[in-house]
Amino acid sequence: MTTELALIAALRALAGTPEARGLMDDAAVLEIGGEKLVLTLDTMVESVHFLPGDPPEDIAWKLVAVNASDVSAKGAEPLGVLVSHMLGDGDEHFVAGLDDVLESYDVPLFGGDTISAEGRRAWGCTAIGRATS
Repeated sequence: MTTELALIAALRALAGTPEARGLMDDAAVLEIGGEKLVLTLDTMVESVHFLPGDPPEDIAWKLVAVNASDVSAKGAEPLGVLVSHMLGDGDEHFVAGLDDVLESYDVPLFGGDTISAEGRRAWGCTAIGRATS
């Protein structure tokens, strides 16, 4: 078994609740009363998910769009997002793109984290959605 497959197997063993869905899905689904809370998280890394020269506003759009898509795929309405942002060049353009995509999807920014670090830039987004049963 490769190291990657062993890691996936170990993570699946840790995520044994029904909400985790065996880690076979991009989203966790928590049933609360007559509704379902859908949570998803994606991370985008420079040179892996986008090119180093890609416009920061495009990165913001992609980051939110992939998460909103995961929530919608579960039949849920996006309630908001949390964004993790690695500080660097073009931050004002990233924020402008984030503002644009959040307005376009009519989804608020609930919070998140910023960090300064060396090396490849990375962003993360957690989307939260609600679906009625």
